[in-house]
Amino acid sequence: MSDRQDLDGLRVALVLGTAAGGVGRHVRSVADGLVERGARVVVCGPAATGELFGFAAGGARFAEVDLADRPRPASDARAVARLRRLLRDADVVHAHGLRAGALAVAACARVVPGPLRLGRGGPPLVVTLHNAVITGGRTAAVYGVLERVVARGATRVLGVSPDLEERMRALGARSVGHAIVPAPAPQAPPGPAVRADLRAEFGAGERPLVVAVGRLAEQKGLPTLLDAAAGWAGRTPPPLVAIAGDGPLEGALRARIEAEDLPVRLLGRRSDVAGLLAACDVAVVPSVWEGQPLIVQEILRAGRPLVATRVGGIPGMVGAEERGEGASLLQGPESDAALLVPPNDAEALGRAVSRVLDDPALAARLGSAAARRSAMLPGEDDAVDQLAELYLELTGP
Repeated sequence: MSDRQDLDGLRVALVLGTAAGGVGRHVRSVADGLVERGARVVVCGPAATGELFGFAAGGARFAEVDLADRPRPASDARAVARLRRLLRDADVVHAHGLRAGALAVAACARVVPGPLRLGRGGPPLVVTLHNAVITGGRTAAVYGVLERVVARGATRVLGVSPDLEERMRALGARSVGHAIVPAPAPQAPPGPAVRADLRAEFGAGERPLVVAVGRLAEQKGLPTLLDAAAGWAGRTPPPLVAIAGDGPLEGALRARIEAEDLPVRLLGRRSDVAGLLAACDVAVVPSVWEGQPLIVQEILRAGRPLVATRVGGIPGMVGAEERGEGASLLQGPESDAALLVPPNDAEALGRAVSRVLDDPALAARLGSAAARRSAMLPGEDDAVDQLAELYLELTGP
């Protein structure tokens, strides 16, 4: 371990809101790594988030703060007061997510009376933005205010995708960088029996199996996947689509699947994602927006053919970012780790998946490129090293 990574009692406060997936897993990984490097870490967040991710098991202290999943003035005021007490003795504060970041700005005494007049004082504050604002109307207006608070109040803003970084620069953030959000270290790959057992469980038989994994929410673009599945019904044999995850759209998706008799199965939350990927013929990520989705990293590690949308940080993850919008992803070395399609375009998604299913050589080439690409992606130690170096830079000698 290098001297640069020795945090030697540095008091680090991590702040996050309601989390059920990738953000919570990332913060748990970061907390564990910081403790291993000698930091004294407190994680501040809702009780349910603390119970789900077990931060204390890695050596961090967990402090309950009622950070609601959407703006609530009275609740937010109590959360800011609670955070102000918890963060008073921190050497550096790192908030994850836009709402957590805005409340941390207020708690660190960086907001003074007046319209977005930001003060100084308090410990250095880092905010990592994990998601884009993809809603409209009043909600978008509220989140626009929070974006400006974070841009002007944080010491350093990290974005998980180039578009988030550019957004913060445009809003006047003092310092913007790129966040590293790696998937957890992989376990041993599943054997051939797992693939056979899962395909039997789903009743796939000899049918092609298309797998998607993610929260059943608007961001994930699952209605577009259902549109594409309706188009695949004319193929012989028709592919079976298996979607793993839970969330607010489950009822609506299930009702549509039943009403239209679509070849789609909702699997609910699964703990055997590696097995699902081993069982599939092609993995699909149809999201409207993504930063550095853990599932894309897991698909690449598994060496599976991937069809994904060209949004957020996905092109950079699969090595396509430098190739430009019009570049063919079937030419050139090691960057051809996926077929990318526009979001909300069921026809393009359907064509891309059909190409993979109809061309075994293409499927094999994509799978091999995915495995090579995964070896180039940063790991959990890289993420902690990045933050350790940043915290030492901000706290000074």
